[in-house]
Amino acid sequence: MIINSNITPDRDLYYLGGKVIEVLVSNEEQEVDYFELFQKVNKELKISLNLYTLVLDWLFIIGVVKNAENGLIKKCF
Repeated sequence: MIINSNITPDRDLYYLGGKVIEVLVSNEEQEVDYFELFQKVNKELKISLNLYTLVLDWLFIIGVVKNAENGLIKKCF
């Protein structure tokens, strides 16, 4: 579920997706490595790898990121 009233808002996909987008906006390159992005996001807020993957899945579904040919994550904005 994207929004759940039983957990804190800082663990919702909307909030975490916004934080990942902030990190992507601050990144100068159009493409970024999966684990490099995870490390940058993890510096700002502590997030598990599983939750980070779920956030990236959600961002992929809504068209914010996509897979690049070389296996990197590509910004779509």
